Amino acid sequence: MSAILLAGIARTTEPQTMLRRFLALDAVITGVNGLAYVAASGPLGRLLGVDDTVLLGLGAFLALFGAGVGFLATRRRPPRLPVKIVVDSNLLWAVLSIAALSLWLDPTTAGAVWIPVQALTVAGFAVVQWSALRAAALGPGTDPRPWPGPA
Repeated sequence: MSAILLAGIARTTEPQTMLRRFLALDAVITGVNGLAYVAASGPLGRLLGVDDTVLLGLGAFLALFGAGVGFLATRRRPPRLPVKIVVDSNLLWAVLSIAALSLWLDPTTAGAVWIPVQALTVAGFAVVQWSALRAAALGPGTDPRPWPGPA
């Protein structure tokens, strides 16, 4: 995700809107990724060096997770606990991806690049979603950045 894309998505004075946009972006990217894993688990498994059965299972999970995150994004005020579960799940996914890469998987070069990239992307979703959730809890006009500094 580029900083320009995130800045465009976050451009609002309403923290709930920012939170919903970040949830929606996560839902779309996660859902598309999951559907790709399901639809093309064999070719993608060979490309990434990951067992196609594992990829199929991950794809089904990601598609369902993306649908759940998408549902949250449709709520006018997404409830705090389910959003926190999404944030925690994203962080866990990122950590487990790196752990799997170093402990269990023997990926191809493409897989060795893809796995950390998707882990960083998912961790990025967790950061921006947590920041938006925090800002939404504090109220409109609140600076959602988790750290002080220039915008």
